[in-house]
Amino acid sequence: MNSPAPEDTVHPIPPRTLTVAYTGGEERRGPITMGQANMIRCILRDDPTHINIHDVWPVPGGTSPEAVTDALRTLAVRHEGLRTTFPHPPGTAPVDQVVAAEGTFTVTVLDHTELPGEPAEYAESVARAARAGRFALEREFPVRITLLTVAGRPAYLALAFSHAVADGSAMAILREEFTELLAGKELPDLASLPPVDLAALEASPAGLRKSEASLRYWERIIRTGPQEMFAEPRGRRPGTDEEARQLTLRSRRGGRALAGAASRTGHPEATVLMAAWCALVAHRAGQDSCVTAVPSANRFHPRVARSVTTTSQDALLHLDVRVETFDALVARTWGAVLNAYRHSQFDSVRLWEMIGRVTAERGSHFGRDVVFNDVSALPAPLLGTDAQEGDGAEHELVWGPPQALPTRLLAFTYRTAPQLHISLWAAPSLFAPEEAEGFLSGLVLLLEAAAAGDVPMGTLTEVTGVRPAERGPDWLRLDGCWVSPDAVRETLGRAVGGLPVHVTGEPGPDGTEAADGGEGPADGAYGTAGGAPGAEPHLTAYIARGETPLTPEEAHRALTALIPAAGSGVLAPRRYVLVTDPPAGPDRSDAWRRLKTIDEGTGRGRQV
Repeated sequence: MNSPAPEDTVHPIPPRTLTVAYTGGEERRGPITMGQANMIRCILRDDPTHINIHDVWPVPGGTSPEAVTDALRTLAVRHEGLRTTFPHPPGTAPVDQVVAAEGTFTVTVLDHTELPGEPAEYAESVARAARAGRFALEREFPVRITLLTVAGRPAYLALAFSHAVADGSAMAILREEFTELLAGKELPDLASLPPVDLAALEASPAGLRKSEASLRYWERIIRTGPQEMFAEPRGRRPGTDEEARQLTLRSRRGGRALAGAASRTGHPEATVLMAAWCALVAHRAGQDSCVTAVPSANRFHPRVARSVTTTSQDALLHLDVRVETFDALVARTWGAVLNAYRHSQFDSVRLWEMIGRVTAERGSHFGRDVVFNDVSALPAPLLGTDAQEGDGAEHELVWGPPQALPTRLLAFTYRTAPQLHISLWAAPSLFAPEEAEGFLSGLVLLLEAAAAGDVPMGTLTEVTGVRPAERGPDWLRLDGCWVSPDAVRETLGRAVGGLPVHVTGEPGPDGTEAADGGEGPADGAYGTAGGAPGAEPHLTAYIARGETPLTPEEAHRALTALIPAAGSGVLAPRRYVLVTDPPAGPDRSDAWRRLKTIDEGTGRGRQV
């Protein structure tokens, strides 16, 4: 279906609908790609306004409506993804895709005597409104098209796409080809694989080996890395959506600084920017490593570089920031990014099964807390009107509209030269407006310092003005994560039906204590999930079960069931000790230790 403009916009001329027929394609059928499976999983589960995507294509002056529809028809025939549907019985997820040889699509025409206020912003609002409503994967043309005209002359196309057939790069490719068609240019032959052929490549022996390697790579991170980047008292659990306003940085200062830092270190600008991003995120989060999703990473191979499909699978970067200087971090980032890119093709269903299994065994909840999407390699005309305005700004921060944020920190880098242009969405529970502004300004300050010379990592607060999270002495760093024993005790108490519970940090066998909420030792992320219970500093939970039949395994399962919705800083204890009654001093760990043990054990499953 096509969606009209927002309800509060008045159109002097009623909308009309054009039906456009296309023919000349090839009919095909085959399995879905890994990227399609990943997005379809989200489409069937998430709010359509979160998962559908949109774009605005300016139409050059003097273009006729017929030329616009002819160009759209040509794109539909040229790209199999636009002729693709996903048949499936109700209540199931598609496993196949069907490419039609011919068909129709509709264009809603909104004619105006003149466009309201800011025309580009108005067109953006029309496109965004069209994201509402779930695409019918089994039958609907995957693009909702609205043509905005003035006195019958086209001005903008406002489009909403099903994420099952397109991602941001695919939309940019289509926008580029649309513009070239209107200019009378002949499009080159397609060089990248269409979705059906891409799926066949993924299912080949080499493709399956690549997927298996990716799953192993992700599992190492999920088992040993921080489960929340922003684990702190004011944080919320991953999966708790917040509405965050867009904050856009346009900074020629930042562009000059990035170029200078890249020249001085001898590394590409993209690597330097990634290192600076990770350094500042880890510093703000008080972590020894940065785990960030890099969604645009999997178009680096020519086979998929210009495919009009969705390749939306994260590369997961896990960067240890425990180095002395920023230059050393930049050198480390290059290899870490390449490793993440190499492991960004996987069976998404199996990936989420693995994440569910591993987090249940670990007693955690992995959060996609940080997303960094660098699309600056796309040609500037492909980035849309929003990304091209304000080129002359020496340094400005502009607040934009809010949107639901299913993560904690999301950044899009649109340009790095001549200005650094980044849009940031930061969860308001973690970043007050001035803190979000300070974070982006701090990124520029770090790049300026790195352009002038090597920056000691211990000086990031002074250099950037960004301060680490405040946790207090009751927070501990255990198993690669920041943990609040009080939050664990409260959540475990609810999980076991209100039985008396005491949770305490235990040292490792060599007497090593967990890091507390202060700076902690340099190697902060103590241990991994791979050790035996008690091998590293860990949490022990004492439960006075009375006459209630309860085992350590049952306590662990009950706790892990609550963790996804629990407060920040909840990680399952490594060891559960069951006693009959609580001691006289229920707040004293030594009193609990003196009680007779009924049962003890770990809820943790298989370790690697």
